[in-house]
Amino acid sequence: MATGQIDITAQLAIPETEIVERFVRASGAGGQNVNKVSTAVELRFDVAGSPSLPEPLRARLLARRDRRMTGEGVLVIDAQRFRTQERNRQDARERLVHFIQAGLSVPKARVATKPTHGSKLRRLDAKRERSQIKRGRTQRNWD
Repeated sequence: MATGQIDITAQLAIPETEIVERFVRASGAGGQNVNKVSTAVELRFDVAGSPSLPEPLRARLLARRDRRMTGEGVLVIDAQRFRTQERNRQDARERLVHFIQAGLSVPKARVATKPTHGSKLRRLDAKRERSQIKRGRTQRNWD
């Protein structure tokens, strides 16, 4: 990772100026440390307004149903897994990289196909067979 930017791939990097980090107190167990030190990191990245992201990638990221994405297209990542601010900061950035990398893969377009003649016959045979089994049950119950 070069200074001043976060590398996503060899061709894509996000300048640190596009990322807003806020340090807050972590919740949960931790004793006095949790009450005194702001170790948790809230990382914000404006996906909708980032000039670094190519348009198709931006569209895919915004289309994802992710609870971390706000209505305005800002990704908010809370990191408080670790006890140190630096490790939480690193964790938040890694999660940002993984989020963007997940949007890099273009989903393959689904090609509509028709069922083959053989598959139709097999389906109908299975239905006929199942029908016979069920018909046999009802006749047995009335005897």
